[in-house]
Amino acid sequence: MGKNKLLHPSLVLLLLVFLPTHASVSGKPHYMVLVPSLLHSGTPEKGCLLLNHLNETVTVSASLESLRENRSLFTDLVVEKDLFQCISFTVPQTSSNEVMFLTVQVKGATQEFRKRSTVMIQKKQSLIFVQTDKPIYKPGQIVKFRVVSVDESFHPLNELMTLVYIQDPKGNRIAQWQSLKLESGLKQLSFPLSSEPLQGTYLVVVRTESGEKNHQFTVEEFVLPKFEVQVTMPKTITILEEVMNVSVCGLYTYGKPVPGHMTMRICRKYNEPSHCFGEESEAFCMRFSQKLNSQGCFSQQVKTKSFQLKRQEYEMRLKAEAKIQEEGTDVEETGRASTEITRTITKLSFVKVDSNFRHGIPFSGQVRLQDGKGVPMPNQLIFITANEADYQSNATTDEHGLVQFSINTTKITGNSLTVRVKYKDHSPCYSGYRWLTEENEEAQHTASAVFSPSKSFLHVEPMPGKLPCGQTQIIQAHYILNGWVLQEQKELVFYYLIMAKGNIVQTGTHVLPVEQGDLKGHFSVSLPVDSDLAPIARLLIFAILPDGEMFGDSAKYDIENCLDNKVNLNFSPAQNLPASHSQLQVSASPHSLCALRVVDQSVLLMKPEAELSASSVYELLPVKDLSDFPRGLSLDEENEECVDHHNVYINGILYYPVSNTNEKDMYMFLQGMGLKVFTNSKIRKLKVCTPPERYEVHYARYSEPVAHLHKSQNHEDLVLVSASQKETVRKYFPETWIWNLVAVDSSGVTELGVTVPDTITEWKAGAFCLSNDTGLGFSPTVSFRAFQPFFVELTMPYSVIRGEAFTLKATVLNYLPECIRVSVQLEASPAFLSVPVESEQGSHCICGNGRHTLSWAVTPKTLGNVNFTVSAEALKSQEPCGTEVAVVPEHGKKDTIIKPLLVEPEGLEKEVTSNSLLCLSGAEVSEQLLLKLPPNVVEESARASISVLGDILASAMQNTQNLLKMPYGCGEQNMVLFAPNIYVLDYLNETQQLTNEIKSKAIGYLNTGYQRQLNYKHHDGSYSTFGEKHGRSQGNTWLTAFVLKTFAQARRYIYIDEEHITQALLWLSQKQKDNGCFRSSGSLLNNAIKGGVEDEVTLSAYITIALLEIPLSVTHPVVRNALFCLESAWKSAKEGAHGSHVYTKALLAYAFSLAGNQDKRKEIMKSLDEEAVKEGNSVHWTRPQKPRAPVGLLFQPQASSAEVEMTAYVLLAYLTTQPAPTSEDLTFSANIVRWITKQQNSHGGFSSTQDTVVALHALSKYGAATFTRTGKAVQVTIQSSGTFSKEFQVNNNNRLLLQQVSLERVPGEYSIKATGEGCVYLQTSLKYNILPKKEEFPFALEVQTLPQTCDGHKARTSFQISLNISYIGSRSASNMAIADVKMVSGFIPLKPTVKMLEGSDQVSRTEVSNNHVLIYLNKVSNEILSLSFTVLQDIPVRDLKPAIVKVYDYYETNEFAIAEYSAPCSKEHENA
Repeated sequence: MGKNKLLHPSLVLLLLVFLPTHASVSGKPHYMVLVPSLLHSGTPEKGCLLLNHLNETVTVSASLESLRENRSLFTDLVVEKDLFQCISFTVPQTSSNEVMFLTVQVKGATQEFRKRSTVMIQKKQSLIFVQTDKPIYKPGQIVKFRVVSVDESFHPLNELMTLVYIQDPKGNRIAQWQSLKLESGLKQLSFPLSSEPLQGTYLVVVRTESGEKNHQFTVEEFVLPKFEVQVTMPKTITILEEVMNVSVCGLYTYGKPVPGHMTMRICRKYNEPSHCFGEESEAFCMRFSQKLNSQGCFSQQVKTKSFQLKRQEYEMRLKAEAKIQEEGTDVEETGRASTEITRTITKLSFVKVDSNFRHGIPFSGQVRLQDGKGVPMPNQLIFITANEADYQSNATTDEHGLVQFSINTTKITGNSLTVRVKYKDHSPCYSGYRWLTEENEEAQHTASAVFSPSKSFLHVEPMPGKLPCGQTQIIQAHYILNGWVLQEQKELVFYYLIMAKGNIVQTGTHVLPVEQGDLKGHFSVSLPVDSDLAPIARLLIFAILPDGEMFGDSAKYDIENCLDNKVNLNFSPAQNLPASHSQLQVSASPHSLCALRVVDQSVLLMKPEAELSASSVYELLPVKDLSDFPRGLSLDEENEECVDHHNVYINGILYYPVSNTNEKDMYMFLQGMGLKVFTNSKIRKLKVCTPPERYEVHYARYSEPVAHLHKSQNHEDLVLVSASQKETVRKYFPETWIWNLVAVDSSGVTELGVTVPDTITEWKAGAFCLSNDTGLGFSPTVSFRAFQPFFVELTMPYSVIRGEAFTLKATVLNYLPECIRVSVQLEASPAFLSVPVESEQGSHCICGNGRHTLSWAVTPKTLGNVNFTVSAEALKSQEPCGTEVAVVPEHGKKDTIIKPLLVEPEGLEKEVTSNSLLCLSGAEVSEQLLLKLPPNVVEESARASISVLGDILASAMQNTQNLLKMPYGCGEQNMVLFAPNIYVLDYLNETQQLTNEIKSKAIGYLNTGYQRQLNYKHHDGSYSTFGEKHGRSQGNTWLTAFVLKTFAQARRYIYIDEEHITQALLWLSQKQKDNGCFRSSGSLLNNAIKGGVEDEVTLSAYITIALLEIPLSVTHPVVRNALFCLESAWKSAKEGAHGSHVYTKALLAYAFSLAGNQDKRKEIMKSLDEEAVKEGNSVHWTRPQKPRAPVGLLFQPQASSAEVEMTAYVLLAYLTTQPAPTSEDLTFSANIVRWITKQQNSHGGFSSTQDTVVALHALSKYGAATFTRTGKAVQVTIQSSGTFSKEFQVNNNNRLLLQQVSLERVPGEYSIKATGEGCVYLQTSLKYNILPKKEEFPFALEVQTLPQTCDGHKARTSFQISLNISYIGSRSASNMAIADVKMVSGFIPLKPTVKMLEGSDQVSRTEVSNNHVLIYLNKVSNEILSLSFTVLQDIPVRDLKPAIVKVYDYYETNEFAIAEYSAPCSKEHENA
């Protein structure tokens, strides 16, 4: 809309009442306009106008003013007679929430009323939700999802989604859709997962102009559960209960009971558990073990005495975990439940009570008495007292545990009334702090007085509970009037209005005939409840007396979360055979678009999800209720009337007036509904003018009702439908059966013919529908059962390894009433070898509700998905089954099931990555990609993929928290979590790509990293790798400089205490010698820089760089002296015979660049240029004594950490020139960047800590210097010598999208061609398996268990692991190394024995995570280091495989050793 154009909405007259005027009644005119304090832009709003006692024609107008413009909402509404009318107006669109001034003016010939107040304008918001077809997916499956948008009245919005993308667990954007226009309020999209995706939590992110919405789903390798374990126990028990009933039931998804064995434990945890003595010091547990009965259940009355319910030192909760092992297959599923323990034996609560009382109107309410479990207690005597009203009473509860009370308020002189209710006195027994006492909870309610100068009051009765939609509620209002204030008026008009979701939704009036004298009575108002009033409605009823006093009351009602579009689903029949035909009927409002979803119940057992429902969409509402003015609005105090106080002196005592704050006036009632009032009526009580009162500001409280998800279930009786086929072949087992959009015609009903899949299970169906007329609606969940009485089922793992035998189990189930004789066959296949486990093959008898399981030892021979086909056939036989004759079923006498199983390659998986950066300026650039495999590769195991990204930092940007594929656990590694966030933020800021999402994520990481780094601070202000531990370590000069610089740079984004910076700088300056160089302090973990950091010059150069990057000026005394040290060092290095180490030169070059010393910089750069390794179009620097690279590698091996670091310093020196790098500098820098990016790992980091920090700093500087927003895209084409060809487009819109394709031929040769303008970053990943061979490792590693053999019962449950480690490589000792010990399946480490290792001088720290024990070693020399700790059995596991131990150098990650160990008793299990 144009800036100066006035808004003329059509005026909607909701209700117009011409009020009778009596000539005899004199009184000045009263004007009132009521408007919500929170207005939504772009949607119709209502304001209500009341004009009373008019004695002339007036015009009414209202306008909004903001900082930018003034707008008229309605103009010159001419009114001649009294009226109560609501006017609809629309507030102009705003891009953000802002406070505006609303001015109301009423103008007549002789009088004028004008008032101005603030209102909050909220930008229009849509409600967006995402639905996936399942909560959990397997690799290779298709993720199907819907994006839905509705407005605040739940009508579909055809909104434009600026961006929809899928993010993997590492934060990579792996698919995106831009500028997506919804149709009929929704869009269906899908995305195929690769066969080897990252496992974990994925996000669907939907971005619109008004905000962002996320939806999670999980990717895992899993086998769907066939049955559910239901544990039933009381929700609550009291400390006095002696027994409780617990039951465990196993139920198949198709509704039949599970035969098998149940084990259960019920535990009560200690408040302060200890890990010293295992489980016994963590919780007290009771165990049960029993066979399930014929109903698949176990039930037990548990005595609670053992759990010591009355003791303090335990948690107030019992937790139960039950496992059921299925008969025949040994498949195990788990169920859990818990019971809260309460010391509350009885509890009183007010159910129906007002927060205010009025003099003269009885104060009534309802009280409920419940026991500790929440069950109402009938026929009990309770005591009610209210001292202010001199009220004492006792009453007996009715059958619902309720008591009514009514208190006469005429005698109350104060302004508050406190009602206390009591059932029993507290126990007199003092039990000390170790014992719990029983509690009888009393209740107390305080009501405030309502202020009225004339003592005229109105009380609206509250209604407890949720009011159902579609019914009309009758609301009672009680009044008391002083007849004299009515003067000669014969009737009084009560006005009412209803607010919901912050809007005025209904209005009306009630005319009350009156006579003179005191008047008391009541009247009723009808309230039709529908979705407009949900979730919370507020009713205001008021009247205006002739003298201008306004009196009234408000009430709040909870409304059912209902939607107008009534949706239902119905299967006909509700149960049928697999592969049969069924009808699905959908009913909804005519012309609705319905989205259906039908999934296997097993998926929801695997991962339950919060269902979409009316409650879940009501939770999305930006405003559910207004209970105050929004935050930031003024409270209109400036127009308040006040009286000057006159002190009164009587009998030597001075009396002075005080404002009464507790009484509630009409202004407070209106404020409690979020209503702004513009009036000349009396709505406030008088206040004393001086001394000025302090007003307490009440901020907005948007009430957030808790959503209850109601899960409806339809248990229908089983009806079997006969079918005529003799044999069924079942091979179609989808997890999602129906995922359709269907349109409902004008009849409001549509039918879908569907074919039932082959899974024998229960299907859960749900739908939501969208209509332009009635909006959104959800169906209750309905079930469809696919079942046949005789079938065969396969039990198999998610995947197996080729060449390793596994047991395939087939179970035949007979739910026919008669016995049958069955033969079972596994169809032979060249893809596997199979040997029956049972010697006796042939036919088997299975009687009613019986089963039989057969097993085969299967060895797969091919990779990929292998089909297993098993048939079970009922045979005609004369041979009886026990005493019965075996029958052949008339229908479905043979059942065949075909199921695939994933077979994976044997050996160790290796991943090799290669990266390249292609920068184009118009001409085509091409590269060859050669994928080679080593000779010992496992056949058919190789697979490769190539990824394309448009931003040099895209990978690192998304992964600042896991740049290294290694553990973090010390002060230096923590800085790798910390520093890159600063570079990423700087880079995105400079290139104008910074979004709020990335900013808040990075700032969050900075805050946690800052707090964590302070753990490594010493009292003197310095920092060390493991902090002040055991008094062994001193502050580390190098690390302190690193922390100082990084903290100083982080100040731009987060709060850093200046003291940390000052202290570190002071400590460093104390380490400066007279010649300006710095003394080394503390040990460093990386010795790769021999003649590097250990020499003083390199350390001094590093510290000088840190100080200049803070930035401190070159005139700062510490910096000036440090530069003197560096200049002297360079001078003597030039004159010396050996020159200087390349690493030191790289640091000096960067230091002089930062200091602006161009002469020294040029000299060093010239010297470095001579030593550069130039290969093709890439440049880097190496160490003189570089370890020999292993021969026969496929890709260039990853460079060492020190080489990446020194090359990155040279790059920084090239990019740090004044005023800016020249084009020659940038061209040369591009060649360095090309080499650095080749060294990146798949997370965007490098091999270790310091190289990652420096390289990312350099890359971010290069990225910012060369960033362009050219409109031209880059086209990348990847082709093989065969038919394979794939094109990628990279432009500004998808710079951060990870585009990936699998390469079909490995080994193979591919060509990569790129055209356009800009840079693209390519990463190739080649994965293959090799059979491990004995290698020569630079570490000697020996692993043994104690005992070594299965010696006695103890060896089965506990043993020691001892490691002997020494370094036998080319250096004198290793850097910091990590020993990573993986646990054998079913065993866990005894933590105190691991922690004890830290007592050794060689061990800096230990960690236990994800069944690995990590031991940090300061360094490893040629002396043998012995370490040992204990492990305990957690879960018994059969056929234990060996576990791997790896020792590796933290900085030279290609130096490692691997060994394996077995549990002492693993061999015994294998032979069993």
